[in-house]
Amino acid sequence: MYDMETRRCALALVSQGLSLNSVSKRTGISRYAIRSWQTRIDPVSRATECPRCARVPRPPGENAAYSYVLGLYLGDGCLSEQPGRRGYALRIACADAWPGLIDACREAVKAVRPMNSVCVVRRKGCVMVTSYSRHWPCYFPQHGPGKKHERPIALAPWQQRIVHAHPWEFIRGLVHSDGCRVTNWTTRTVDGVRKRYVYPRYFFTNTSTDILRLYTETLDMVGVEWKSCHQSRAGQNISVARKASVALMDAHIGPKY
Repeated sequence: MYDMETRRCALALVSQGLSLNSVSKRTGISRYAIRSWQTRIDPVSRATECPRCARVPRPPGENAAYSYVLGLYLGDGCLSEQPGRRGYALRIACADAWPGLIDACREAVKAVRPMNSVCVVRRKGCVMVTSYSRHWPCYFPQHGPGKKHERPIALAPWQQRIVHAHPWEFIRGLVHSDGCRVTNWTTRTVDGVRKRYVYPRYFFTNTSTDILRLYTETLDMVGVEWKSCHQSRAGQNISVARKASVALMDAHIGPKY
């Protein structure tokens, strides 16, 4: 028989990413016993792994990474309940065309919740960066039934504080999910000569008015000028085209890669 403290210490090693075999060799406890504790241990003690479930709730430890993942989640992410795994799957869709974005997304999700593994599930034309945890709804209280644009989306006060402290990470997550940097061109006649001018521009497209508002409010916070473009079935476009504002976006966001 092992006391509760010994069990918790063994499970803490597992939560750090060590295999059952490694923990068994380190502690001298059988893998069978450790595996059984994973399902029988006091759920309150395991819940404290989540900063939102702790006796005194607190924000995630890696606030900058969380702000980025929050933007990705609001753009191309979802939570789905996994009854067989006793938890939820966080899935963020990333296009195959942007391998740098896939790596950045994986690293940020892992930083937010290092005790959970992060995997990549291949789909046609994209991958789903996926992580399983019973606590993902604590991190993303915007989770709910139906599509995001069909229900209200608002940040909790603790999320607002994180976004205010790390606005560029939040903007980067939104742009990396539902935005892009493009090169536009136009022609002008100067002294009788028709000239072609090329200029960069940022677009963000979404069908949720609440998510669009969160994006534009954060742009206002960092001093980026924007304007709303035509609306279509694909959603409303927010454009950043003024030279100074594009330079700000380039310094903190840049094109996807």
